[in-house]
Amino acid sequence: MIDWFSHTLRSHPEIAVFLALAAGHYLGSFKYRGLGLGPVTATLLAGVIIGQFEITISGPLKPTFFLMFLFAVGYGVGPQFVRGVAKDGVPQALFAALVCLLCFSSAFVCAKLAGYEIGSAAGLYSGSQTNSASMGLATDAINRLDMSPQDIKKLLDAIPVAYAVTYIFGTLGTAILLSLVGPALLGIDLEAACKRYEEEHGGKKQSGGTGTPWYQFDLRAFRIGEGGLAVGKTVAEAEALLPEHRVFIDRIRRDGKIMDASADIMIRAGDILAISGRRDVLVSPIGAAAEEVDDRELLAVPIEGTDVYVTRKDVDGKTLAELAKRPWARGVFLRKITRGATAIDIPILPDTQLQRGDIITLVGRTTDVAAATRMLGRPDRATEMADIGFLGAAVAAGAVLGTLVYNIGTVPLTLSTSGGVLISGLFFGWLRSVRPTFGRIPSSTVWFMNSIGLNVFVAIVGISSGPGFVAGLQQLGFSLFLWGAAATTVPMILAIYLGKYVFRFDDAILLGCCCGARTSTASLGMVCDSARSRIPALGYAVPYAVSSTTLTIGGMLLVMLWG
Repeated sequence: MIDWFSHTLRSHPEIAVFLALAAGHYLGSFKYRGLGLGPVTATLLAGVIIGQFEITISGPLKPTFFLMFLFAVGYGVGPQFVRGVAKDGVPQALFAALVCLLCFSSAFVCAKLAGYEIGSAAGLYSGSQTNSASMGLATDAINRLDMSPQDIKKLLDAIPVAYAVTYIFGTLGTAILLSLVGPALLGIDLEAACKRYEEEHGGKKQSGGTGTPWYQFDLRAFRIGEGGLAVGKTVAEAEALLPEHRVFIDRIRRDGKIMDASADIMIRAGDILAISGRRDVLVSPIGAAAEEVDDRELLAVPIEGTDVYVTRKDVDGKTLAELAKRPWARGVFLRKITRGATAIDIPILPDTQLQRGDIITLVGRTTDVAAATRMLGRPDRATEMADIGFLGAAVAAGAVLGTLVYNIGTVPLTLSTSGGVLISGLFFGWLRSVRPTFGRIPSSTVWFMNSIGLNVFVAIVGISSGPGFVAGLQQLGFSLFLWGAAATTVPMILAIYLGKYVFRFDDAILLGCCCGARTSTASLGMVCDSARSRIPALGYAVPYAVSSTTLTIGGMLLVMLWG
């Protein structure tokens, strides 16, 4: 049975790849308190086990899927990357760049002190910094070395060994350092810091106060009696009676007839008004001054919830408080803001800034939502169609760019096809955010390219290196784990103090910035759990965009500088 199985896998290596994907994603799904191996590391280990059958996988399969993954990474973070480098995210972008330098230097020094060769050094860097993509660029760089095929294969086989051993602490250690150790070192009460941040930026001052009416709204009908405050006032003036709350009169029943409420209509005694707003505002301030009625026909207002892709330049960087005052925002409520390649939910506060590339969820009357959508960007309609022509051309253009070589003396410099495709993804991802008429790639497709592209790559890496994995692990031993732990811990401790005392980030978003700089979504989840708030996520997007690019390039840079 075993002989038949091994012969089948050697004859049909594509079966081995899919088997590694299946086993890796199943085993990687197991978590304890939000932490686990994850699908990438689990797929690598599954590939190593399957690779013990000495399966050979040749051809362009591995680089093809890796290029697909790199383009998806660049396309997803492009808007935040450009914004961080060129606009108001400069401090966070610079912080991320310095943290990447610390991560690179720490791994480089640890590998040198341990006496590892370049393959193990590249694996230690990738695993300790939890940046799987850097393995691909390191692989490209090693393949270009002037060495025999046997020596190159030996170096390449060492990469997954070091990666697998150091990745475990890279993930777990980073999460513990940032969520538990970091606040203790700095003396921060993270939960109190987030509450203070919300209060300072207009959130949760009191029930129904400024900053909270932008979600959890309701629509109710009230009859205006004689002597009511709204009698004799226009709709706009009546809505202004509650200046701290966003309430809107959507429809009016008068003399048995229903009409849409425009700003200049005068309200009379006996009118029944359909009023939308936050539930506690409608029940308390309005309900105490008017009689609530159950008018089903009046309340049958066409309501729509729409995801909007923010692209307009005139709203980029504007706060929600500023945008709420614009005429087109009347009657529209904001339910959700999603930002970045990892789809981080951004807290909704008056001082929260909208950015190009954000996807926001608007709710309200269909006509109001349509008007607001036109002023913000374009509807992000659910679709299964991707612009494959654009995708193929963009990847090809980036790969061609990466093949160019520039010689400085006798030293050839090149981006490699991997680096070129990553830059192409960054450029076209940013361009799509400001010119959304082309290059449509649904978020589900980006996720597929990201996940499958990387996991097929690491599955092939594991299968190819399987025979030498055990021997390499025996040779490097437990010391590899300790060196990896040092390479993980040192830059994160320094990053915490750097963000606190040099960049002076607010305590509420400091650790979110550190999570982004390490590109660790698992760590952000633990930090937000410790804070009992999503406020730390405000510091995640820009550092993540910068570091996901910079740390990846570090794999190639490590090989170039090793000597």
